[in-house]
Amino acid sequence: MALSQLKPAVPKHWLIAIAGLVWSAAGIMLCRMAWSWLQTMSPPKAAGLTATGFLAALLFDRYFLLRLARRNMARIDNYAQKGCLFAFQAWRSYLIIIVMIFMGSLLRHTALPREILSFFYTAMGGALLLASLAYYGRFWKILRHAG
Repeated sequence: MALSQLKPAVPKHWLIAIAGLVWSAAGIMLCRMAWSWLQTMSPPKAAGLTATGFLAALLFDRYFLLRLARRNMARIDNYAQKGCLFAFQAWRSYLIIIVMIFMGSLLRHTALPREILSFFYTAMGGALLLASLAYYGRFWKILRHAG
């Protein structure tokens, strides 16, 4: 049996959907953590942190993650018809993901005030959710044109 037969290949439009789902899941997880910290604060403080976190999410999405998502989708578009199931992200992006998970875990175990963490988690989680919409839009467009 050839090694290429063991590679879990999926149609490339599913790689785009998987990327969107993974980015959404990460965004939801971060927003849930932020929400758990925000609930312990006074409503005005929580509202202010949520609003500034959302504004930061819009900026981070617009100037960083949306560009990254578009490059990722362009990379996937260059595949033939199928790609490895794990190719929904570039291989070097997995290293960035590992570093971000490590940093997030490290930050949660520091004495940093939860107010600061809730802002950063809201910003990053919101930006990931917003950027995942680009993946869903592309996936939907592919499905509409295929049918």
